[in-house]
Amino acid sequence: MKKVILSIICTSFMLSAHNLLAQRLIIGTYTNNNASKGIYVFDFNAATGEGEEINAAQAGNPSYQAVDKKGNFIYSVNESNEGKISAYKYDRSAGSLSLVNQQSNNGSAPCYVSIDKTGKWLFAGNYSSGNLTVHPIKPDGSIGPIQQVVQHNGSGPNKGRQQSPHVHCTYLSPDNRFLYVPDLGIDKVMIYPFNAQTGRLDTAQSSAIAIAAGGGPRHIVFTTNGKFGYIIEELSGAITVVTRKGNQHSILQQINNLPAQFNGASADIHLSPDERFLYTSHRGNSTIQIHKIDTKTGRLSFIAEQSTNGNFPRNFTIHPSGKWLLAANQKSNDITIFKRNVQTGLLTDTQQSILVPAPVCLQWIN
Repeated sequence: MKKVILSIICTSFMLSAHNLLAQRLIIGTYTNNNASKGIYVFDFNAATGEGEEINAAQAGNPSYQAVDKKGNFIYSVNESNEGKISAYKYDRSAGSLSLVNQQSNNGSAPCYVSIDKTGKWLFAGNYSSGNLTVHPIKPDGSIGPIQQVVQHNGSGPNKGRQQSPHVHCTYLSPDNRFLYVPDLGIDKVMIYPFNAQTGRLDTAQSSAIAIAAGGGPRHIVFTTNGKFGYIIEELSGAITVVTRKGNQHSILQQINNLPAQFNGASADIHLSPDERFLYTSHRGNSTIQIHKIDTKTGRLSFIAEQSTNGNFPRNFTIHPSGKWLLAANQKSNDITIFKRNVQTGLLTDTQQSILVPAPVCLQWIN
C-alpha cells in the first residue's frame, strides 16, 4: 500500500513539475503568402527551451492576438482592407482553437487588440484608417458589435509614412483608467479616460503625449505601478520615457542607440518580469536592444544589442519565468530562442528555433 501511495505522490509531483516547465505559445502570422495556416499553438518547454507544434487554426492574416485573463479565449485581428476581429475558444486538453465569432472593426488593417482588466471590453486599432473601436465581450466569450469608434486626424512630416493617422496600439493603463493609443501618423500617444462600467472612452477629456516630429510612436508599455511608461518609435528607432503623476504625463528621457541607416522599422517593446530591464526589437538591422532601468527614476541605460539571427523581428516575448526571450522573425520564417540572464539582462543564442511561416505575434497561455 505504501508503495502505491508513494507511486501516486511521485507521479503527481512529476506532472506538477511538467506543468511548471511547459507553457503554450500562441503564434500569429501573415497568411497572404499562402504558406501559413493562421494561428499556431506550440508547447514550449521552459527547461530546455524547445518548442513543439500541437495545433493550428485557419485564419486570415491573424497578425496580433490577446489572451483573456482566464486563458479561455483568444482574440485576434484579421489584418485586411476590410478589417475584422475574431474570438476563439481555447481547449487546453487538445491545445486547439475553435472560432466563436467575428465582428467588423469598421476600419482598415487592424493591427492590435487588447482587453481591459475586467475582461468585459475589447479594444482594436486600425492602422490604415487611423481609428480604434471598442467592443463588449459577452459572457460566452464572443465579441459584441462595435460600441464606440474613435477617429484620429492629422499627419506628420514623413511624407512616405505619415500622410494620415495610423493607430498602432491600444494599451490599457495598469489601473484600467486610461487607454493609451500610439499613433504613428500624427506623432502622438493619445490618452483616453476609460470607464470600465460603461465601456466608454471619454474623448472630450482626452490628452496626448507629443513625440518628436517624425518619430512615429508604435507601442507603449508601463511599469505595474503605472509610474513610468516606455514608447518605442518606429520611424526614429528611439525610446521615449514618460512619467505619470495622477492624470499628468511628462517626457523624462529620449534615448536612441539605433544606427541612423537602420531607422524606420523599430517594432516591439517589453519589460522583463522584474521590471529591471527593457527590451526593444528593430527590424532594420534585425536586433534586440537591451536597456537597464533605474527603478527609482525610470531612466534607461543602454547595455547591448543582440542579433536575432533572423530577418525582420516584428514581435518578441519574454517567458513568464524571465529565463527565455523568443524573437519572431517575419521574413526568415522562424522564431529564434535566447536564454536570458535574469541578473545581467543579457541574451545567449541557444541555436534553437521554431519554424513558422511569417510569424508576427507571440503570446503565452497556460
